[in-house]
Order: sequence, then C-alpha cells, then structure tokens
Amino acid sequence: MRNKKLLVSDPTQFSNLHKINPYYDEKEIDVARAVEEHKRIVECFREAGIEVVQVAAPVGCQDGVYTANWGLVYHGKAVMARLPEARRGEEEYARKVLEGMGIDCVSVPNEMLFSGQGDSLRVSKYLIGGNGYRSEAQAQEFAAKELGLELVLVKTRPKLNEDGSVFVNPETKRADSFFYDLDLAVAVISDELIAYCPEALESESVEKIEALPMEKIKVSLEEAVEGFACNLVSTGETVIMSSRAPKLKEELEKRGLRVLTPEVSELIRGGGFIRCVSLEIE
Repeated sequence: MRNKKLLVSDPTQFSNLHKINPYYDEKEIDVARAVEEHKRIVECFREAGIEVVQVAAPVGCQDGVYTANWGLVYHGKAVMARLPEARRGEEEYARKVLEGMGIDCVSVPNEMLFSGQGDSLRVSKYLIGGNGYRSEAQAQEFAAKELGLELVLVKTRPKLNEDGSVFVNPETKRADSFFYDLDLAVAVISDELIAYCPEALESESVEKIEALPMEKIKVSLEEAVEGFACNLVSTGETVIMSSRAPKLKEELEKRGLRVLTPEVSELIRGGGFIRCVSLEIE
C-alpha cells in the first residue's frame, strides 16, 4: 500500500501575503473555507485506509499547510527541504516534528534549494525529481543517493512573459513555472502506473518519463492546470484526486481503482492541492 501513513498540518495560517508562485492572487484568502476543505480531504484519506498524523501548522507560515514540501521521507529517513525565503520558518518546525517521530533527518548540502516530496516522486526503485524552480539538480542527486533510489531528473516548462522570455517571480527572484513543483505535472498511482502531462514537461523530460518501465496515463494540459489533476494521493487501490479532472478519473476507474473527489477551491489558491497537504512518512 502506498501512502500508508501521512503527515498533515492545518490551514489556520494560510494567507497570500507572499505570492511565491503563479497561483496566488490579490483576493483575500477565506481561511474558514480552506479549513473545511482540508477537513474533507483528511476524511477522504481515512476513508481510503490511510493513517493520518495531524500537527498544528507552524505559526506565521502562510504555506505551512503544504506539508509535502517539508522533506522527502523513505524507510525512516528524511531529506529535509530547503525552501524559498518566505517559507524558511517551516524548516526548523518540520525537522522537530519528524525527529519527534523517530525519523532520521538529513539536510541537503550547501543550502541548495530542495522542495521535498512536492518536487520528488518515488515510484518503484526510481526517484522522479524536478529541477530548475524549487529544487536544484544537485539536491535531487543528493536525495536519491541518501535514499538509495535511481534518479530520473526532469524539468517542467517555464512560465513565459509576453515577449517569450522566461518569467522571473518578483518574490523569489527565480524563474517560475505553472508546474513549479513536479507533483503538479506527474502523479504516481502505483509502482506499475503513473499519470503525467506531457505538455507540462520539456521534450527531453517527456522522453525520460516514457522510458520508465511502467504504464502511463497522459493527462491533458487543461486538466493539469485548471483541475490540478496530477496533484493526487493514491494508495494503489484508492485515489483521492480533483473533482475537475473527469478524463483522468475515467482512466483510473477503467483500471479498477476507486476514486474519491473532495471539492477544493480555496486551498488551490496557494498553488497547492490534495497531495501538497500531505507528506508520506512511511
């Protein structure tokens, strides 16, 4: 069973003070709605047979609800994240939480950016790692080595300005992408099945994904961007995913998978979704 045990926090600190990705806007965040959405997602996790460990969100951390970015955990070891400046307050808190669970925590060297589980997807013996936006290639190499996995390094397409130049986020001062974390473009359903959006990836990365020895479902750009289709949690039997990705849902059900689709409209405004609010800890 995948995602047997998940760590979640809560959206009580959720805001849009720091617009560190293309999804944040000026409209005030409805925290009460975000709390209700989060509660329903957790209910779906439990309905799928997942053990959920809940902790309070770190105070003053607008993105603290997105625990997927706290690190990458495998076989009792965590490679801790190195996050954008606006999220640095989460790092010490995350380490304290994971160490309190008896998880061995290691840090990426030289303060390299690493977005944890959000940018690193484990499938079979492979680690599909994103780079170029929230994670550096050397950080992904370090994580794969520490966890004993074979790295498949990929990159999503950048966000562009009207003149075709690469958009630089004014908050992070780095290049940006609508798929700034890989879990917006690629989803692991089981060790034998993944789903991904080819149009979200650079051509060389599509070739790498296609070369992996497992079945692939291709997700449309519309469902990936508008429906956050790939940002899901799968046990290998039950998939908790977007209610706005009917084509992917149909493909999963064809393969005998049970699908749960909680309604999420507020948490998505921070660029995070169902997978983002959960960190696998087993």
